[in-house]
Amino acid sequence: MNQIDARGYSCPEPVLMTKRALEKGTPLVVLVDNETPLENIRRFATNLGYQVEWKELGEDFEVTIR
Repeated sequence: MNQIDARGYSCPEPVLMTKRALEKGTPLVVLVDNETPLENIRRFATNLGYQVEWKELGEDFEVTIR
C-alpha cells in the first residue's frame, strides 16, 4: 500500500502529492494535519471516481483512497 505524509504542507501541495502518488496505483493512504487538505483531497479523489475514507488520528487525519 502506498502512503504519503502531507502533514505540514499548505494547499495545494497535499493534493498535488496525492495526484502524483495515485499514478503509482491504489490503495493510497495520505496523512494530513488539518481539515482543509482533507476536504480538498477527498473532493479531488471523489471527482476522479475513487472511494475515499478517512479517520482522525489525534490531531491528524488518515485518508484512504481506493
